[in-house]
Amino acid sequence: MKKLKIERRARTRIVATLGPASSSYTVLRKMVRSGMDVARLNFSHGTHKSHYASMRLLREVNRKYRRRAKILQDLEGFRIRVCKFKSAKTKPLKKNSTVYIISGKDTGDDNIIPFDYEGDLGRVRKGQRIYIEDGNIILEVKSSTSKRITAKVVEGGSLKERKGVNMPGVKIPFAGVTEKDKKDCIFGVKHKVDFVAQSFVRTARDMETIRSLVEGGNPGCGIIAKIESREAIKNIDSIIDASDGIMVARGDMGV
Repeated sequence: MKKLKIERRARTRIVATLGPASSSYTVLRKMVRSGMDVARLNFSHGTHKSHYASMRLLREVNRKYRRRAKILQDLEGFRIRVCKFKSAKTKPLKKNSTVYIISGKDTGDDNIIPFDYEGDLGRVRKGQRIYIEDGNIILEVKSSTSKRITAKVVEGGSLKERKGVNMPGVKIPFAGVTEKDKKDCIFGVKHKVDFVAQSFVRTARDMETIRSLVEGGNPGCGIIAKIESREAIKNIDSIIDASDGIMVARGDMGV
């Protein structure tokens, strides 16, 4: 019996996030030659200038070594973050201690945690758990008003600036894609990124907004939905229909 020849192709691709440690030509060259297929640029951090510098370096490596490493622009999405601190870069949170969450600028007190959310903190009810930095730090709400939350530290540690906050089940009102994401997306379109990933997608409408920004100036760009909330799971079928691909973000999804 004649054996059939089966063609085998690698389906898995390696995506690597670029940052300060990989911002040089030498490091990028090593990453590409070691098998990096896609460079992820995290627009939750950095500036347009720094991201553009990474794009130029990667494309230079591609040209010189005849590679085709792609660029994935990862938009920040709507999420609550810890604000920058007034003095030290970290705050020590001891287990079972009491802390106070406020909206806006830091006071410099170690027991005060400033969030960048300017809405009604009274939406967060007693007993709600607040997870910071993918659950490395856990707080439990004891009471809340429109301006302040009193909470107990369940899991402590060294709290850092700009870390993401997750409150499963709490509905925070916001209107679709943020203005920052729109501006960042337009920047990505201008510089012809290969993929745009939208963080914290809730509905297909979020993806339709991103597609409308991309199609005119960069029609070959793939649109990726990041699935990291209960609402996204609820609307998963329509989100998939509106996207070219999805990413399951293990950090927030795990929480």
